[in-house]
Amino acid sequence: MPKNKHKRKASAHSKIKLAKSPSLVTSHPKVFGLIGLFLIMVSMYLLFFESQDDAMFGLAMLSLIVGVTLTIFSKMRITKKNQSRV
Repeated sequence: MPKNKHKRKASAHSKIKLAKSPSLVTSHPKVFGLIGLFLIMVSMYLLFFESQDDAMFGLAMLSLIVGVTLTIFSKMRITKKNQSRV
C-alpha cells in the first residue's frame, strides 16, 4: 500500500447553505433595541401617571411586553453579529 494516499480537499465537498429570510429586526438590531427601550419608558410613564383608566393600564402593559420582547430579541441579534465578526 502506498504511504501517501490521495486525500480530497475540504473545498471539494459541497455544503448546503440554508437561506435565511432577513427581517427588519435582524438587519437593524440597534434601532429596534432603542425602540424597545422607548416603549418600556412609555409604559412606565403610563403606569405611574396615567393608569387611572383601565384602557391606559392595558396599553401600558401591552407596550411593556412588546418593548421587553423587542429589546431582548435585538440584544440577542447584536451578540450573534459580534460573535460572527470575531
